[in-house]
Amino acid sequence: MMRYLARALLFGSLAGAVFALPAHAQIGAEPIRIIFPFAAGGSGDALARLLAEHLRTTLNLPVLVENRTGAQGRLGVQAVKAAAPDGKTLLLTPVAPMSVYQHVYKSLAYDPIADFQPLSQIATFDFALAVGPQVPAKSLKELVDWVKANPAEGSYGIPAAGSLPHFFGVLFAKTAGLDLRHVGYRGSAAALIDLVAGQLPIVVTTTADLLEQHKAERIRVLATSDRQRSPFLPDIPTFKEAGYDIVGSGWYGVFAPAKTPPETVEKLSAALAAGVQSPPIKERLLAVGLQPTGTTAAELGSVQKADSELWAPAVKASGFTPEQ
Repeated sequence: MMRYLARALLFGSLAGAVFALPAHAQIGAEPIRIIFPFAAGGSGDALARLLAEHLRTTLNLPVLVENRTGAQGRLGVQAVKAAAPDGKTLLLTPVAPMSVYQHVYKSLAYDPIADFQPLSQIATFDFALAVGPQVPAKSLKELVDWVKANPAEGSYGIPAAGSLPHFFGVLFAKTAGLDLRHVGYRGSAAALIDLVAGQLPIVVTTTADLLEQHKAERIRVLATSDRQRSPFLPDIPTFKEAGYDIVGSGWYGVFAPAKTPPETVEKLSAALAAGVQSPPIKERLLAVGLQPTGTTAAELGSVQKADSELWAPAVKASGFTPEQ
């Protein structure tokens, strides 16, 4: 709860300005809508409002944020698919609806590749594995040996079943030759309570959600999931450095409907990338555990396809079946 409060305070001045037009905005101009397909209040929603403020200033146009929730984000994505390809309706989304859902759901009302035009990846975030005080392991190898010697302890907490931490845990278990059982929670906070209390041996979740308890030495983070070490935990090795050849990360990206004119794509992509790479926005993103990127449209498209290929086998191996 305190983490979300801190995020709200950090972005509060920006969020309040989203629906107020600056004095220099074009009077009567049709607004740009940024659709965020999840509820208000989290870091993704705050990111949408930060981008809206930047685009409004850069493009001299009114920009609104719309939280179009429902069906685990699918309704908001579908709304952007159905919008006119004129650059006036954009989608800010985490990775899952665009690179994972096609492997989770038997049918989608949209094609994540064919129905959308990538604009820019905004930021990335990685995952980490942490152990509680009852686990003696100080490294991933020691953890693997401990679980093999204590198979009844082979369970790991995740913020939700069907989440990327769930699937990353499946990748780790497969690579390490372990039989790990996931325990789904409603968010990271609940899982961390049990981890700190010694009721759960392992948690896999976003690195940002583990920082506070790790620095307080109530838990130990053993590895992070990206190709490079996390800037928030530079002393902790990656899974690859620890001897397990797996990589995975999450991201936020902005998309437009397919068939958006190339000149509009170029203009919006450049504006988004410039904003993300500016020092004020970088600082705010880092403060909530996001690593700013600001890629080209083509780079986001490549990342989207590569991540679809990355997560497909993990989803299949998990045996996860969602509630539609």
